[in-house]
Amino acid sequence: MQWNFPYRSQRMPVLAANVVATGQPLAAQAGLQVLVEGGTAADAAVCAAATLTVVEPTANGIGSDAFALSWDGELQGLNASGRSPAGLAREAFGTAAEMPRLGWNAVTVPGCVSAWVELHKRHGTLPFERLLAPAIRYATEGYPVSPMAAAGWERAVKRYKDFPAWMATFAPNGRAPATGEMVKLPDHAATLRDIARTGGESFYRGAIADRIDAAARKEGGTMRAEDLRTHAAQWVEPWSIDYRDVTLHEIPPNGQGLAALVALGILRHTAVATLPPDSADSLHLQIEAMRAAFVDVHRHVADPDLGTGNARQLLEPAYLQSRAAAIRMDTAGQWNARPFAKSSTVYLAAADAQGHMVSWIQSNYEGFGSGIVVPGTGIAMQNRGAGFTLERGHPNEYAPGKRPFHTIIPAFLTRRGQPLAAFGVMGGPMQPQGHVQVVLRMVDQGLNPQSAIDAPRWQVMDDGSILLEPGFPDSTVTALAARGHRVRVDTTGETFFGGAQMAWRGDGSYIGASDPRRDGQAVGY
Repeated sequence: MQWNFPYRSQRMPVLAANVVATGQPLAAQAGLQVLVEGGTAADAAVCAAATLTVVEPTANGIGSDAFALSWDGELQGLNASGRSPAGLAREAFGTAAEMPRLGWNAVTVPGCVSAWVELHKRHGTLPFERLLAPAIRYATEGYPVSPMAAAGWERAVKRYKDFPAWMATFAPNGRAPATGEMVKLPDHAATLRDIARTGGESFYRGAIADRIDAAARKEGGTMRAEDLRTHAAQWVEPWSIDYRDVTLHEIPPNGQGLAALVALGILRHTAVATLPPDSADSLHLQIEAMRAAFVDVHRHVADPDLGTGNARQLLEPAYLQSRAAAIRMDTAGQWNARPFAKSSTVYLAAADAQGHMVSWIQSNYEGFGSGIVVPGTGIAMQNRGAGFTLERGHPNEYAPGKRPFHTIIPAFLTRRGQPLAAFGVMGGPMQPQGHVQVVLRMVDQGLNPQSAIDAPRWQVMDDGSILLEPGFPDSTVTALAARGHRVRVDTTGETFFGGAQMAWRGDGSYIGASDPRRDGQAVGY
């Protein structure tokens, strides 16, 4: 592992026996305090996740979905994504070309509260109420808004200005809070207290569920208390792919983690590990592998209970080898434009001195989600229903009681069956692309976790063009263009290249790293 930091770094890694890394410093510190008090990595993850619903509501909330990968002697996956309402028929969308992104018809059952409860039940030790205490305190007493959250909040006011309950909750003064401005969210505090007191029961089978039902009925939505009552987070076996001496693990469908596995599986049949990491040859192979993976994933990934088709077969060695063999080094492959799902997400990694590690992600999908806020609760309902397609016969076609294609994906690395890293790179379609790039930076280039996160990234866009962050050699840009890639360097900073966090297991301690592209930090003791 190199410690010379070849890419400009705005942060140093944190080396400690216990670490938490999140995209918001207050949440990271809340999780760390739980570890100081003797809690497990699972306790810290739940605490940080709950805190993030308050201090970074621009990307997640109590009405989010969540996924996790947890190491506690073995690796387990947790899928807490929710289903579409049983009463919302396919015919409700008529001849529309795509799913709505705003309003009740974009809402699926929020799963993140069930994820908090499940992870705590299986791997936590501190009282559940203790884990929600920092979130409740910040919602009650207030907190200063961080810079990127303030920017997202300002965009959100323009998007949700026609949703009265949203405006009353998040912009009571008719505007977004500025960076550093103190914000209190009293409705959030009341809801979180109820969730803490009841161990999450109120959200799915109690007073909160009744309020969600009542709001939907009043506003013409189809979600009912029964949809919430029948929700359950599921423990699942992660899918994986070997790459050199490490194994990358992802949550299986209905998430897009399969795209990272397919791309890495293709790349292991190429010479990418022997190429200069920022060269045109290296980027060309990575880009072509990622494009092939996206094509496959958008064709096959859907609710595992209702039509994933042959998704698992995409990891067959012969298939991956055939995909690798189809890559031409002198020419960019063809790409049919396809709309990529967008996302606003929070990711965190937590690890404790006993060897427990958690990779956690939760999201409203787009900003604050659907625009629906259940009055008096602070619950911004996510708009994950937009992840369905209305294409007839597609495995991911909308249906009642079904989970949509999900963008949010936690990742985990093992080496020879032992835990190595809990990490993620949140940000819509950037997520699997970021997973692949971070793994290659660590494994092939030998970078330390912070340098691997700091390094410039590339991104395949939905129109097939390639955007590069500043930092790649000019010769690489020129050579990629000569092969037919529509490539440009994003000098405006307007394109989001993801926000990564990582807890890497070293010799007797961890290395925590946090992406300078976000507000967050890694902390430890």
